Order: sequence, then structure tokens, then C-alpha cells
Amino acid sequence: MFFITQKRKIKLVQSIENIIEISRRKVVNNINHTIVQTYWHIGRLIVTHENHGENKAIYGKALLKELSEELTSKYGKGYSISNLQSMRKFYLEYQIQQTVSVKFKDFPSNQKLLSWSHYLFLMTIDNKEERNFYEIESLNNIWSIRELKRQYDSSLFERIALSKNKEQIIELSKKGQIIEKPIDLVKDPFVLEFLNLKEHNT
Repeated sequence: MFFITQKRKIKLVQSIENIIEISRRKVVNNINHTIVQTYWHIGRLIVTHENHGENKAIYGKALLKELSEELTSKYGKGYSISNLQSMRKFYLEYQIQQTVSVKFKDFPSNQKLLSWSHYLFLMTIDNKEERNFYEIESLNNIWSIRELKRQYDSSLFERIALSKNKEQIIELSKKGQIIEKPIDLVKDPFVLEFLNLKEHNT
């Protein structure tokens, strides 16, 4: 009778777990990619439609209110007035190639994108150079939104700008990095809203 050794069993389980974790992350990345594309296009349509109104400010407010009512009744709370305003702002901030890391003109399938939560946070950073820095670092280092906020709160950009030893600052910043599991990323409220799924406390 053949018995699998404990060592081989552990190795097999680890290999399977690795495949599952990679696959889950791919699913999450695809969802986030789709959400970002969708919201950019919604923002584009809103801005384009607004440009046809005579009084853009008044027309824009009325348009968002009507859109919100229509979309919320059909797709849920993810299309509130404030969320539609964020989509509008997202398009205006990231038209065609506003930053070095994002080119939205044609949405190539291999385009590297962050999550919608990342972009919402990045849009709060007024300094374009600083925003680009955190955007690129988030992409290159696969920062979660929690990690992005932690690095921002630690003033990483300012510390690097003032430091003579920039590589050492970067190295130190990695030591406190927060690693999230794919299942944690799926719990992102924006992902749940987009998929029309209810959030469960676990």
C-alpha cells in the first residue's frame, strides 16, 4: 500500500494553495480593472453630455441628480450623486494620459491599473508630482489601499524629496508594508457595490 510522506503532502498542499491564491488575485485584478474602466467611461459620458448644456453648472447638477435616481433604482447605491461626481472628476483628472502610469484612451487589455479605491484616494492629493509618485509606487510595489494610505501618512514622498539617501528611505518604507489576501480585496465595498453583492461581517 502506498502512503504519501508528510513532507510530500505538505509540498503538494502548498503548491495547490499557491495556485488558488494566484488565481484569486487574478480574479480580483480583473474585477478592479473592469470597475475602473467602467467608471472612467461613465465620467466621460457625463462630461460630454454636460458640454452640450448652456448653463453647465446648473445643467450638471440636474443631470447628476436624475442619473443617480435612474441608476440607483436599477443598480443600487454605487451610483449616488457623490459617486457620479467622483467618476466625473476621475475622467477629468485622467483624460487620455494625464499621468505617466495611466493611459485611458483605448483601454488596452494589458493596461496596469489600480483599484477604484486607490484612484479615489489619489485624487485627494493636489500636488500632481506627489500623486504620480504614489501612483507609480502603488503599481510597482503592488500596494493595497491600506498600504498606500500608510505610506502617504508617513510622508514618504516628502522624506525622499528631502533625503540625500533616497534608496535607503525606499528600503525602510518597505519594512512596514501591509500584505492583504485576495479575499480581503474582494471585500472592498466598491467591488461589492459594483457586483451588487451584500457585505457580510466576518
